[in-house]
Amino acid sequence: MSNFKIQILQRYNELLQDRIDVFRDMISGLTEDAQNDAKGSAGDKHETALSMMHIEQEKLNHKLKEILAQKAIIDKIDANSNHSRIALGSLVQANGMLLFISAALPKITIGDKTIIAVSPQSPLGSKLIGNEVGFEFEINTTKFKIEKIS
Repeated sequence: MSNFKIQILQRYNELLQDRIDVFRDMISGLTEDAQNDAKGSAGDKHETALSMMHIEQEKLNHKLKEILAQKAIIDKIDANSNHSRIALGSLVQANGMLLFISAALPKITIGDKTIIAVSPQSPLGSKLIGNEVGFEFEINTTKFKIEKIS
């Protein structure tokens, strides 16, 4: 199963790196636009445009920080570790679903398997952390049973 976890980590690393690159490009583009705009304009209209660019840049920087935090979590995970109790980096099978305890990220598909990344702080993640195979719990009237942990 560790080979599968390596594939999962690689896919999430690629996804996050792509996002990081996109946000850095957008921030760089806004910085360039602001510098070019500053050279050729004056007046209230110019100030408003610069202010809007600055606000947009702050939003993008905030998003970039979130993605970098998610990447830091993914980078901490050792794909070769197997767990008897659920912890960060565990791949959990519950109700036929594959849950990867990491950061809240989009679900991915590898081969014919769909993996859902779950943050340990999420309602589902917090129920899972520290438990073993056979543990049963309920969230929003849905009953879950842990079938496998790796």
